[in-house]
This record gives sequence, structure tokens and C-alpha cells, in this order.
Amino acid sequence: MKANGLRWFLLFLLVSAVFRLLAQQSEADRKLLADLRALAEKGDAQSQYELGLSFHNGSLGVAKDEAEAAKWYRKAAEQNDAQAQYNLGVCYAKGEGVAQDYVKAGKWFRKAAEQNDAQAQYNLGICYANGQGVAADEAEAAKWYRKAAEQNDAFAQNNLGGCYDKGQGVDEDKVEAA
Repeated sequence: MKANGLRWFLLFLLVSAVFRLLAQQSEADRKLLADLRALAEKGDAQSQYELGLSFHNGSLGVAKDEAEAAKWYRKAAEQNDAQAQYNLGVCYAKGEGVAQDYVKAGKWFRKAAEQNDAQAQYNLGICYANGQGVAADEAEAAKWYRKAAEQNDAFAQNNLGGCYDKGQGVDEDKVEAA
């Protein structure tokens, strides 16, 4: 009987410790969020981007809010933050927190791509391949896939290989495709 009571007591202590730890993490998240928001409101682009991520993912104790995420991404993107430009492009491409608009998605992908953001380069290639927000142009698609592929983006490498395999925007070359 005593052993059973001891187990329950130890279980109670363990559960109590877990709840205290979660409360501490929650307090730490609140502090981080307050600091992040203060810096973001003062115009710090990195903090604006990170605040956008928090709203996009519903982290740091804030509810997921795609419109609020897009708002903060835009503030950072307008200050030339490539990650924010890319994420704002994704928001426009998917219609998350903003009306779906492939032209605006392409605009933001291009800004980030020109700063050598591989994901943006890949997505800009997709825009050109599908004629989403830009005129369809296989050569431009291949160009942007190549830039991302050179940065080891596996999706871009795959798509560039497909371009070579089918001769889309580049000369057909089965060896290069492989």
C-alpha cells in the first residue's frame, strides 16, 4: 500500500513540475513577444519579420492570424528584408491574410530572389513556368530554377532537371537532366 501511495505522490510532483515549467515557458514567451513587438513597432525589420512569423504560425502565445502576419511581413519587406519579402509573396500566392494576387506574389518573390533568396528564386521560376502573375516564359523559369539550384534547393534542381529533360527554356540535354 505504501509503495502505491508513494507512486501517486511522485506522479503528483512530476505533473506539478511540468505545469510549473509550462507556466514559466509561457511567461518567457510573453516577455519575448512584448520585446519583439516593441522593437517591431520602432521599425526594426528583423523583429517585424519575426512578429509576422509568430502570427503566421500561432507561436509565442499569440493566436494564428494571417492578416496580422501579412501586415508585419509587409513592414519588414518594405525595408528590404528578403525573408519577409518571400513570406509576403507566399501570402499573396496562397491568399493568406490578403486577397490572392499572383501579380503581387511575383513582385515580392522577385524582390527576394534578387537578394539571392533560393526559395524566392524557385517560386519565381514556378510563376514563370505557369504564367502566374507574369507572362509564361520557360527560359525565365529555367533561369530562376538554376539560381536556386546552385544554392542546393532540391525542388529547383528537380525542376531544372525537368527543363533539360523536356527542352523547356533550355536546350534538351538528357545528361544534364540526369
